[in-house]
Amino acid sequence: MQFDWRATSGPALAAATALIAVLLEHRIMATPDPAPLFVCIVAFAGSLSGLASGLTSATIAVIGSALFFVGHRTAPGHDTADLIRLALLALTVNGTAVITGLLRKWLMDAFAWERKTHATAGRLAAALDQVDIGIVLLDADTRAEFINRAFRNYFALPDDKADSKPPFIALMYHGRDVGAYEMPEEELSNFIAMRTRMMRAGDQTPINIKLRDGQVLRFSCTALPDGGRMLSYTPVTDLVRHTDDPAKLDYYQSLRGGGSRGIRVQRAAE
Repeated sequence: MQFDWRATSGPALAAATALIAVLLEHRIMATPDPAPLFVCIVAFAGSLSGLASGLTSATIAVIGSALFFVGHRTAPGHDTADLIRLALLALTVNGTAVITGLLRKWLMDAFAWERKTHATAGRLAAALDQVDIGIVLLDADTRAEFINRAFRNYFALPDDKADSKPPFIALMYHGRDVGAYEMPEEELSNFIAMRTRMMRAGDQTPINIKLRDGQVLRFSCTALPDGGRMLSYTPVTDLVRHTDDPAKLDYYQSLRGGGSRGIRVQRAAE
């Protein structure tokens, strides 16, 4: 059976304090009332181990004070002043035990909930890294709090940049700089401005984004209750590419830099 030093520390300290005070008062010299020290010990016990340890320490403190008052008086017994002091001490130490014990329980429950939430968030993030849908979570200031693996792969986004919580506009400019988009450069500025407006407005109208490597992603934006945004990039290449005009094959390949080689070379360079 494992020894619980946290539960026994407070009561043991209260008993030792009471014993020392009584022995000093009886054997050596007049000793000040240890009541303030008992209150501190009870608070320590309640915060360290909880309500039970605090109440046990409070009981020992009251008994120790009663014995101390017996030795402190020249006549046997207790007078009214002693009883009042004992009653006040009992109220104080028990109140202290209850308050510190409940505060400790509240804090422990909060820590447990936080650990559970953190573990759940970790499992969710790991799961989102396994899907082929790009996911970006933005906070109310449009900074990326989470970017999953699919988005990083689609747009050749390095992990250090993704983990630095970049703003949405920085993600857009990164896609432009690595040549991710299949469109003429003169159209990119308007495209970025349009998508930024849609994101800020929480516009849920889906749009298709054609990448230089031939893939097509369906972008959608969902406004979150806290003012943030969830952006999703769903691969719909098979659904969209069959509608491309075969007569414009050379034009599409010129935008892609000869197929998928352009962006892959950039990714290798990074």
